[in-house]
Amino acid sequence: MDDLKVLLKLARLSILEEFEKKPLIDKEEWIKKYPFLTQKRASFVTLKKDSNLRGCIGSILPHRMLIDDIIYNAKAAAFEDPRFPPLTPEEFDKIKIEISLLTVPQKLEYEDKDDLRKKIKIGVDGVILQLANHQATFLPSVWEELPNFELFFAHLCLKAGLPGDCLMYHPTIYTYQAMEIEEED
Repeated sequence: MDDLKVLLKLARLSILEEFEKKPLIDKEEWIKKYPFLTQKRASFVTLKKDSNLRGCIGSILPHRMLIDDIIYNAKAAAFEDPRFPPLTPEEFDKIKIEISLLTVPQKLEYEDKDDLRKKIKIGVDGVILQLANHQATFLPSVWEELPNFELFFAHLCLKAGLPGDCLMYHPTIYTYQAMEIEEED
């Protein structure tokens, strides 16, 4: 787990590179020191300021080396999350970085809403919801803010651009888990 803490440093340096307008990460050196960074992994980088969301961007499926995924997602969370203005240099020291390393999503077969309720592991499962051309995901950590099935899925439906009761249309559901790595306060 201590090795995984380097991902937080990598994410912070990635954002700092943008402010300083010069490279601060020698990828070859990082990979030599931490070979696990070459694994294909999906990650999310979440920025929080005063315990409030300030940016969150990630990959649901592993499609590139972890080092590249962290660098890209950190910069995107800081500067390209459409819900927020780009991070400012003044905010940089005030943000807390969290990284989620995801398992590969698995399709969850279910009969109806009650069956889905029995199969979802509250507080453990991240969920991807798909219906027609609508899709959204919530990381497992979202259960902390939306701690029950009804609330969680109503908000996930809305995030996907669907009505809050979209489970009645039997959307496709995938679940995954995440290992959370957070900066200390």
